[in-house]
Amino acid sequence: MLFALCACVLAAQGMVAAINLLVPQLSSSSLHPSPSQLLWTVDAYVIAFAGLLIPAGAFGDRYGRKGALLGGLGLFAAGAAVSALAAAPATLIAGRAVSGAGAALIMPATLSILMRVTPLAHRPRALASWALSAGLGGLAGNIGGGLIGSYLPWQALFWVMVPFAALLALAVALTTPRTDKAVEAPALDPLGTLLLTGGLLALLFGIIESPLHGWTSARILTAFAAGAVLIALFVLHALRSPAPLFDPRVFASAPLRAATLGTAVSFFGLFSLFYVNSQFLQYEKGYDAARAGLAIIPLTIGMVLIPRLAARWSARPRPVVGGGLLLIGIGLLGASTATGSTPYALYACWLLIISAGTGLCMPALTLSVVSSLPPHQAGLGSGLSTSAREVGAALGVAVTGTVLASHGGDGFAGGMAAALRIVALVVIAAAGLVTLGYGRTRPRA
Repeated sequence: MLFALCACVLAAQGMVAAINLLVPQLSSSSLHPSPSQLLWTVDAYVIAFAGLLIPAGAFGDRYGRKGALLGGLGLFAAGAAVSALAAAPATLIAGRAVSGAGAALIMPATLSILMRVTPLAHRPRALASWALSAGLGGLAGNIGGGLIGSYLPWQALFWVMVPFAALLALAVALTTPRTDKAVEAPALDPLGTLLLTGGLLALLFGIIESPLHGWTSARILTAFAAGAVLIALFVLHALRSPAPLFDPRVFASAPLRAATLGTAVSFFGLFSLFYVNSQFLQYEKGYDAARAGLAIIPLTIGMVLIPRLAARWSARPRPVVGGGLLLIGIGLLGASTATGSTPYALYACWLLIISAGTGLCMPALTLSVVSSLPPHQAGLGSGLSTSAREVGAALGVAVTGTVLASHGGDGFAGGMAAALRIVALVVIAAAGLVTLGYGRTRPRA
C-alpha cells in the first residue's frame, strides 16, 4: 500500500517539472505555440493543481479518500491522453489543466489515507516516505523529461503517463483499504470553495505570469488584488459560516503557521534550483538534455537517506526544521558561486547539502501541518500542506525568472548567481522565523 501511494505522489509531482525540459522541442514542433502559449503549457498544470488542492482534500474527507484518489488518477490519465493527442496549443493546455485537477485529488488523498491507516508509532516514518516521494517527483520529472527531450518526441511523456496511471489505479484498488468517510466533516461549502479556489487561482496566476509581464504591470497587480479580495471574503465567510470549508482560526496556532511557512519556503528554494539547474548545465557546462537531467541525481541522496533518520526526531521539530532550512539556504549560496569553469564534483557537493536539508526538514513539516487539524479533516490538512508546497514552488520559479531577466546583460551564470543568492537569503531568514514560530510546542500526534 505504501509503495502504491508514494508512486502516485511521485507521478503527480513529477509532471510539474518534466514539461520544462520539453519546452525547446515543443517550441519547434508542428503545434507552433506562441511564447505565451508555451508558458501556459507549463503553468496550466500547476495552477489547476495548486488552486484545487484544499477543496479536493475536503472532498476526499467527505465522500471517500480512496474514491477521490482513483478519480484523480482517472483525470490525470485523461488529461495526459488529451495532451498527447493535441493538434493545437489550446488542446495541449486544456489537457495539462485536466491532469492538474487530477493531481489535486491525488496528493491530499494519499496523505490522508496514510494518516488514517498507519499506526501512530509508525506514522512519522510513513510521512517521511510520502515527503520523500514528493521531493523525488521533481527529480524524476527532470530526469524523465531530459531523456524524452533527447531521444523521443514530446508526446511520449504523456503517452507514458496513461498506462502508468492505469497501473497505479489497479495497485491502489488492490492494496489500499477504504477509510471511513468523515461524517463529522462539514459539507463542501460551495461558496467558501468558490472564494478560496478563485483567490488561490488569481494569486497563482499573478505569481506565474509576473516574469513575463512584470511584477508592477496592471495585469499582475489586478490578479494580486483580486486574489487578496477573494481570500479576504473567504475568511469573512468562514468566520460566520456554521460549516465552513475550513476554519481560518486554525492559524492561531503558531506551530501550524511556522510549518506552513517552512513548507512553502523549502519548495521555494528547491524549485528555484530546479529552474536554473538544467539551464546552467546546458548553457554553461554544455550538457545535453539527458545528461542535464541525470546530473541532478546527487540531489536525491540526502532525500533518500535523511528522512528515515529525521522521522525519529519528528517529535522535536524545532531544531530539525530550522537546521534543514538553514542547510538548504547554505547549499543555495554555494550553488550561486558556480560558473561554467566550476568542476561538476564541486557543484554536486552543493546539491548534496540542499538534499540533506530537504530530507531533514520535510517529514517534520508535513507531520506538523497535517496533525494540526482534527483526524476527520486529514485530507484538508494534507491539501493545505501540498498547497503550501506548490505556492512556494511557483513563487520560487517566478522570483528566479524575474531576477534572471533583470540580469540578462551579465550572462546566464551572472543572473543565476544573483537569483540563487536572493533565494538563499530568503530561505535563511525564513529558517529563523520558522524556528521562533515553533517555540517549544510540539505538534499534536
